[in-house]
Amino acid sequence: MIFYHKMLKSIKKMDFITPYIKNLQIDKSKFLEPSPIIQQRCQELIIDDKTTLKLMDLVLHEVNRGLSKKENKDADIKCYVTYIQDLPNGKERGKFLALDLGGTNFRVLIIHLKGENDFEMQSKIYAVPQNIMLGSGEQLFDHIAECLANFMREHNVYAERLPLGFTFSFPLLQLGLTKGLLVRWTKGFNCEGVVGEDVVQLLKDAIARRGDVQIDVCAILNDTTGTLMSCAWKNHNCKIGLIVGTGSNACYVEKIKNVENWDGPPSDKTHVLINTEWGAFGDNGVLDFIRTEYDREIDENSINRGKQIQEKMISGMYMGELARLVIYKFTKEGLLFNGVDSESLRKRFLFFTKYVSEIESDKPGNYTNCMQVMDELGLTNVTEQDCANVRYICECVSSRAAHLVSAGIAALINKMDEPSVTVGVDGSVYRFHPKFHDLMMKRIRQFVKPEISFDLMLSEDGSGRGAALVAAVACREEGRV
Repeated sequence: MIFYHKMLKSIKKMDFITPYIKNLQIDKSKFLEPSPIIQQRCQELIIDDKTTLKLMDLVLHEVNRGLSKKENKDADIKCYVTYIQDLPNGKERGKFLALDLGGTNFRVLIIHLKGENDFEMQSKIYAVPQNIMLGSGEQLFDHIAECLANFMREHNVYAERLPLGFTFSFPLLQLGLTKGLLVRWTKGFNCEGVVGEDVVQLLKDAIARRGDVQIDVCAILNDTTGTLMSCAWKNHNCKIGLIVGTGSNACYVEKIKNVENWDGPPSDKTHVLINTEWGAFGDNGVLDFIRTEYDREIDENSINRGKQIQEKMISGMYMGELARLVIYKFTKEGLLFNGVDSESLRKRFLFFTKYVSEIESDKPGNYTNCMQVMDELGLTNVTEQDCANVRYICECVSSRAAHLVSAGIAALINKMDEPSVTVGVDGSVYRFHPKFHDLMMKRIRQFVKPEISFDLMLSEDGSGRGAALVAAVACREEGRV
């Protein structure tokens, strides 16, 4: 805390009226500036240095509450114990299956680990139809079991009994490495009869109902944990996992002595992986001071109203819709497109998040992608000034997301207080947005203690390979490989 207060004291001497266009590192000489009224109206989307420090304090406070036995119940950042205490060391060997469920598609993988950085992997993507996403839990897990059986048959391991890691990227209360209770559905899922149940047992039950394949579920984890494990296999300095995609979450390595809510058997290990589930940060109202009318509208029209507040300000599931709401409002007020909208612009979620990345990928002075997006939305008579304004709106929305994420990561790095930390990152927003990585690097460096070095490492198939690696490490610790 002393570090934060010292930094705040020095930042108070700075001039906060610096135009945000400078903060975004835009070379104003190369293309049209956004109009002054657009810049003014977008100010509420800007997270300045003082706000970043406040966010870091709030994150740290909620993380400590989540780790507390007494306060965990009321904490927004739950800090679930994963019971993963060992990271990959490169000596893992053997064949492992992995299931990866976390969105409208899920994957089945088979991975053959042959040594450090040497592996073979095959996978297949299966759809999760809308009726199953909103149906019963039995339907969901029967569908997963059927796809798993088909995959094993196709890859000639139908008769083998293989260890399996299960990536289940929804909030889980873990009671052990192979037992996790679903806390709530997110990402558009709402299957009946699963909340409060052990999802590993539901998977086992579905496989037993089939009676044609055998597996050993060695671990349940989420995609954030998988990302950390996958990166740690290549870079043993990786101690934080981050997802910025359809959803957003982070996990990190914490000292056992700080984990009051540890509910497992006594351990002689010194650290454990903590799944923060920080997407729910702000559910108690602490982020209301930076939420806008656009954030509130998204929340009001969501299936989980009042929940996952930070995630709705960051993730790819909502970023395009946030931009659309701003653009649509400004159009109705005559600030864009001469006040003429289109049917597509009026419809929710038709301004895709990929549009934000495409628009920001245009080179300075070029509006080719922006014009194409506007055409796809049925907007006509779009001027270059409109494009400059739309790009600025997109930059404000995406930069706010990057700065929110960066505040949380900087707070975790400072809390860990290690000399050097690598952050493994996955997710479509981080992977495909042209500026997200650079925005994060700059903002984290600004707020991490100067003596700490850090890096951001793009995960390669973390949620899939990471699940297999958790299973492999579990088998290694049991002496099975």
